[in-house]
Amino acid sequence: MSYLPCVEIEPQQPAVASVIWLHGLGASGHDFEPVVPELGMPADLPTRFVFPHAPQIPVTINGGMVMPAWYDIVGLGGEGPTDVDGIRRSADQIDALIEREIERGVPSERIVIAGFSQGGAVAYEAALSYPKPLAGLLALSTYFATADSIELAEANRHLPIEAHHGSADPVVPESLGREGAEKVEALGYPVNYRTYEMGHSLCPEQAQDIAAWLTATLG
Repeated sequence: MSYLPCVEIEPQQPAVASVIWLHGLGASGHDFEPVVPELGMPADLPTRFVFPHAPQIPVTINGGMVMPAWYDIVGLGGEGPTDVDGIRRSADQIDALIEREIERGVPSERIVIAGFSQGGAVAYEAALSYPKPLAGLLALSTYFATADSIELAEANRHLPIEAHHGSADPVVPESLGREGAEKVEALGYPVNYRTYEMGHSLCPEQAQDIAAWLTATLG
């Protein structure tokens, strides 16, 4: 089985939980690597962080330039057709990483799927369609691109979702983040939606909230 290349941060003790965290368009698995020390995960909850690198593909909105991307993007703000096939291909690759964590001894119920921006759209698809129960979904500065086409898995029909967005996001408007949260809430999922005074990024206050949520969700 071939897996996406990943940056992996191991805890000091054998991992009992895992977070698979997807970066945004044009970035890499190293993008959120510096966040892990800031989270200060408890020593009695040894957690492995897995940051996969997206494949290099041409991206229409950037003039067909080849760059790290989970799927093609045609237009900003939901304009143009959604590359559903591309999102599903990437979600399948995340499914494989989940299976690898299970093989390493981490139960599916202690695996969180996280994603930022474009990675968050894949995280929505991967987590909500995955056939085994997961711990939670962390959707950061993102949108629910496949809300109209996703095949929801019964095993994750009550998956806790933590959704965060910057109130001044110039890349993915906050309205899209809120709309995504409202869509999954309408489908019956427990959603906690927070906004922060920031752009398309993470802020220190948010890192504290993520740490508290991960500890509660995985603990």
